[in-house]
Amino acid sequence: MTEPSAKADLLRYLQAAREALLWKLDGLPEYDVRRPLTPTGTNLLGLVKHVTGVELGYFGDTFGRPFFDALPPSYREDAEPNADMWATADESREQIVGLYRQAWAHSDATIAALALDAVGHVPWWPEERREVTLHHVLVRVIADTHRHAGHADIVRELIDGAVGMWEDNDAMPPGDQAWWENHRRRLERVAREADHG
Repeated sequence: MTEPSAKADLLRYLQAAREALLWKLDGLPEYDVRRPLTPTGTNLLGLVKHVTGVELGYFGDTFGRPFFDALPPSYREDAEPNADMWATADESREQIVGLYRQAWAHSDATIAALALDAVGHVPWWPEERREVTLHHVLVRVIADTHRHAGHADIVRELIDGAVGMWEDNDAMPPGDQAWWENHRRRLERVAREADHG
């Protein structure tokens, strides 16, 4: 596989995860994109804010291509814990999504400009592990973005029952609400049977 096609494949998977994550915000009111739905506070807009910082850090700072002249408060080392995992009342959905799209462009420019074996240094990693290649970073960010898109799948389903990978591809077996309720009851019964041996 030549480098341009390898890069194109990797970028295609990254872009698919980016779009899947943003799609989970579609059609929801402000409250629903922000509200915490797990004991650790996982929420849709926070996931987008987090992956924005991931891209800007790994494809920006790591390769000497910083995006910010001065880091926003939630991305600084002295930020409160988890500051990048939720949006303040002053941070609009449009701001966060807009910054994420800017991060895509910045990341894509880094990917286009550098060879897959280009070396970068992750400033927040221990010194002995800081040196990485663009290929390593691409795989890491793809995995991280897909992981968070999976979180968003579950959070969105908890909000309004919407499921699927993309708007036109739910990747789910056919079934109406009654079928899914029966399926869930069956899984609950099997889990209880297995638990009692």
